[in-house]
Amino acid sequence: MQYTSLSFSRRCRSAGIRTSTGSVADCFDNAVTESFFATLETELLDRHHFATRAQAKAACFDFIEGFYNPRRRHSTLGMLSPAEYERRHTQQPGYAAA
Repeated sequence: MQYTSLSFSRRCRSAGIRTSTGSVADCFDNAVTESFFATLETELLDRHHFATRAQAKAACFDFIEGFYNPRRRHSTLGMLSPAEYERRHTQQPGYAAA
């Protein structure tokens, strides 16, 4: 079954997911994601050789959950780690979990 962009957007809306709001060819739309993958590549993948896909997956998980999310500070988050940013955001009055 082939999905078009329009049906993808509909499926996201029905699942309660808000898609990107950037315009076509907007260089800022994916900047944070591109930065994450560049960091993953330079700080982990370029420095190690993995014998198996399972080793690579485990190393990526450890990097993301053991360093990137809880400790690495990000300029786009006011120099907070993603975990700290989320903690502060969810403690705001009126916050309702999805």
